Amino acid sequence: MPLPEDPPQAESDALPESPLSEPAAASEPTAEARLREREDLDLLFAELAQPGGETWARAETDILRIWSRSGSAAMDLLYKRGEAALDAGDTVTAIGHLTALTDHAPDFAAGWYLRSVAFYLDGDFGPPIADLGQVLRLEPRHFGALTQLGTILEELGDDRDALVAFRRSLKIHPHQQEAQDAVQRLERKLQGTDA
Repeated sequence: MPLPEDPPQAESDALPESPLSEPAAASEPTAEARLREREDLDLLFAELAQPGGETWARAETDILRIWSRSGSAAMDLLYKRGEAALDAGDTVTAIGHLTALTDHAPDFAAGWYLRSVAFYLDGDFGPPIADLGQVLRLEPRHFGALTQLGTILEELGDDRDALVAFRRSLKIHPHQQEAQDAVQRLERKLQGTDA
């Protein structure tokens, strides 16, 4: 549950900045930096959507790198700990770190996405679907979330909605082999030609 924000203080209530105060962390993005990042993402998504060429792989890497930065060193640490726990196969610890992350950084789509992966690997379907919904509210172009959603829906037997999710993912990132294979498999199945 997110903590309520502190009420705004009058300027007279604010403490004067001490000469010994730490300067603002360099990793905390300014509004200008966030705008530039959004513009960079728009360009990268345009590159990613190109069906030919070799620049899409670099665009994909750059998008994933940008998405993995929350703008807070503490939240990035929780993300990395959750990722490390997942890599070690410890889904329970990963879910713990990533739940703390989503509680404290609810606008960080990558935290919700990684937690959905952890829940899925832990054998749950309900929580990852809810988390993927949150990811897509925050970043509708999150091709990984759409592909993951398609995978879960297909496992649940909802082939039509799974196909929709995979197709939406491929509109954003047409180079995903997993999604391409899923679309072909589901189209055959839904046309009644799958053995």
